[in-house]
Formats: sequence, C-alpha cells, structure tokens
Amino acid sequence: MDMGRESRWEKDAMTVEIVFALVTAAVLAGVIFAAAWCLVLALGLSGSAEKSVLVAGALLGGAAGLWRLVRVLLRFDGQRRTGH
Repeated sequence: MDMGRESRWEKDAMTVEIVFALVTAAVLAGVIFAAAWCLVLALGLSGSAEKSVLVAGALLGGAAGLWRLVRVLLRFDGQRRTGH
C-alpha cells in the first residue's frame, strides 16, 4: 500500500464530489436568479427598477452558489480527513 498517495477510489470520489458541488451551486444560483426574474415579471417592473432587481438576483445567486460550492467541498474534505 502506498502511504501518502490516494487510491483510485479516493480520486473518483473526489471527482464526483467536485462535480456535485459545481452542479448544485449552479442550480442554486439559477433558482435565486429565476426568483428575481419572476419577481420582476409579477410586479411588472421596468427600467432601472427591473435592472436593479435582476442585478441583485444575479449577485445573490452568485454568492449563494459560491457559498454552496465551498460548503460542500469543505464538508467532503473534513469527512475525508476523518476517514468517513
């Protein structure tokens, strides 16, 4: 057994976890932006109000997606280090 080297299973698990983190982050960001877009449509906003709500939705979506990505990867790293 190679000490300090990752097995093929560990590399595959890491790849799956990275893809899971990216996909769920993108979905979360998309859902938040879609909610902002629906708000614009429901309230009939236009002009600068529409742009402000969409920019805020994009920023919140991006921040939530980044938060999700970091959270999933940190959780995986913690589990990997403890051997779970």
